[in-house]
Amino acid sequence: MASDDIDPAETPVAEWVDRLAQAKGAPGGGAACGVMTGIAAGLLGMVAAYTDDDPEARQAEQRLSRTRRLALDAAEEDGVRSAAFGAALAMDQGPDRERAVRDATVVAVASALDVGRVAASLLEEVRLLADIGNPHVEADLRVAVEALRAALEGTNHTARANLDLLARHRTADDHLDPKVAAFERDLVDLAAKRAECTRIAAGWSSE
Repeated sequence: MASDDIDPAETPVAEWVDRLAQAKGAPGGGAACGVMTGIAAGLLGMVAAYTDDDPEARQAEQRLSRTRRLALDAAEEDGVRSAAFGAALAMDQGPDRERAVRDATVVAVASALDVGRVAASLLEEVRLLADIGNPHVEADLRVAVEALRAALEGTNHTARANLDLLARHRTADDHLDPKVAAFERDLVDLAAKRAECTRIAAGWSSE
């Protein structure tokens, strides 16, 4: 871990949020999406734990414990990458800065999408727990879905902003077309997951 970064899994919540509020950008929005994903995984884990005597819930609880750690690892890694991104932007104008910004922006988009993929993996658990979960903690399940939806929406905003920045720093010979196309496909996939979250939440709202 970079010396200027903090691990959300090992840092008191108040301290982490205070750091988020500073003009550092590390952690930033991408890391916040990772933490929101961790919150969603934690709440889903709680619903699974409250669903007694169901072997599927026990298995989900174990998977969600791993996903929660993956989400916080992704949040920490995004903070590290955000620090490198900020350092590139702070360089003096010139060809070296252009190249550094381009490279750091590609990494930043990939980092946001890493968070998004972890978040998207939680939809399977949402479907399962919406079906078998203890109804007494349905409110917590709903909060989990809202946190997940926010994480996916935030991932989209972060990745899109970085892709826009990348477009302004590209050159004709940078060979980034295949990578950008892959990023766009990933964003389409995440949009489908986000839409599913929205449909689930809308279904609850209509009850």
